[in-house]
Amino acid sequence: MRLSAERSSAGRWRQVLLPFLLSLFRGALPDQIRYSIPEELAKNSVVGNLAKDLGLRVRDLPARKLRVSAEKDYFTVDPDSGDLLVSDRIDREQICGKKPLCILDFDAVAEKPLNIFHVAVVVQDINDNMPLFKQSKIDLKIGESTKPGKTFPLDPALDSDAGPNSLQRYHLNDNEYFDLTEKQTPDGRKYPELILKHSLDREEKIFHQLVLTAVDGGDPPQSGTTQIQIQVTDANDNPPVFSQDVYRVSLREGVPPGFPVLQVTATDQDEGINAEVTYSFHNVDEQVEQFFNLDETTGEITTKDHFDFEMVNSYTLGIEAKDPGDLAAHCSIQVEILDENDCAPEVIVASVFTPLPEDSPPGTVIALIKTRDRDSGENGEVYCGLLGKTEFTLKSYSKNYYKLVTDRTLDREQTPEYNVTITATDRGKPPLSSSTTITLRVTDVNDNAPVFQQPAYLVHVPENNPPRASIAQVSASDPDLGPNGQVSYSIVASDLEPRALSSYVSVSAHSGVVFAQRAFDHEQLRAFELTLQ
Repeated sequence: MRLSAERSSAGRWRQVLLPFLLSLFRGALPDQIRYSIPEELAKNSVVGNLAKDLGLRVRDLPARKLRVSAEKDYFTVDPDSGDLLVSDRIDREQICGKKPLCILDFDAVAEKPLNIFHVAVVVQDINDNMPLFKQSKIDLKIGESTKPGKTFPLDPALDSDAGPNSLQRYHLNDNEYFDLTEKQTPDGRKYPELILKHSLDREEKIFHQLVLTAVDGGDPPQSGTTQIQIQVTDANDNPPVFSQDVYRVSLREGVPPGFPVLQVTATDQDEGINAEVTYSFHNVDEQVEQFFNLDETTGEITTKDHFDFEMVNSYTLGIEAKDPGDLAAHCSIQVEILDENDCAPEVIVASVFTPLPEDSPPGTVIALIKTRDRDSGENGEVYCGLLGKTEFTLKSYSKNYYKLVTDRTLDREQTPEYNVTITATDRGKPPLSSSTTITLRVTDVNDNAPVFQQPAYLVHVPENNPPRASIAQVSASDPDLGPNGQVSYSIVASDLEPRALSSYVSVSAHSGVVFAQRAFDHEQLRAFELTLQ
């Protein structure tokens, strides 16, 4: 008996479509969604209904997976109501310092279809800080020959609040000899100056006690005070004089501690000990003394700590030169910090859609990538690329976002898993870069037909064989996975009469074993042919 087997025709191509992968990306809203909140709101306070403001329906939220994508988790989205909630402490002074406008920018991401919405929350200041003087007592020495109208700059009070809640004015207790005026530094800080109204007489009164008060503009206002003690000294004819009232210096943010900034010089026309000048910081905030050193004898200024342009890009240094009789001169130094390319760009995977069916068409979205660089200018401009030649490509999407999409048809049987490396590089000189790797699993579809180990089988069976005897076994394999790769066998054609076929042979659907259903008689049947699939 001759037994033949033919390869079955390929099964119908079955596509498994994931709607959220195949949806076209819609553009983000042209304008930001904006909210305004006071600082220090309690955790879980409602900022606004983000879902409603974005035009999303509450019943769609479980599928859309609306969420916040931000550098710091100040906010979260309630998955049931779509409310934007406060999730961490928001301290305006810590976040924005003295900036007049404090804005937290972040993105809201929704899926199915994928959308990105830009959100801005304006953080309003509350009057949670009072003006404070650095010293509870100020000691001044003024020569008795000092003429009325002479001014004496004083250290300012510090108030971390901004706008109307910040320091607004100073006042001095009523007294006979001194008055008060307010001045302003180039960066906008107010500081007090003491004015001598009448000549002092050391023989009449050696010490004068004053109270200086700083008041903010809160409702109700808060205030802080310091005591001023003035000692009247013998005559000292000439005060020190600086060569310039204002100095301007530029520093790269990468200069090391100890780097020379500038040397200021003040001269005094007196002789002997009265001509000796000492230098000190005057009318500066705490950041100046954190980042700069001043040699009190030479007037040389050096750096004390590493600068960070992304945090502070300029400083105002007030310098006082004083002689032994406490006659003083003042100047200011404007220090501009120049940005360097010291921040590598970041690659943030905002969303990943994996596993991916192998029959996904080219252009299917796999992941949403966000880039960020804290530098400014060209140092902060970032472009993305893929490492090596892959079946994927990156497409610019919105603002700092990219889509990772398939560039060609995938084949799970050839490559079941991909490690896709995304690099982000800035345009600094030299450029900085970083990378991240996404692992993508490819799921199987039934795109392969079973293949027999040989196209034809020739089987010899002796007559008078016992019924149900095994006379042959065929074998086929399928590279697909799971049910798609499971093979079953059946007889699809024969040269025997259909009614007679089942009485002669059968095939095990699971094992491919062919059985004789009856004893064969050589004189009645010498050969027959079967086609299996």
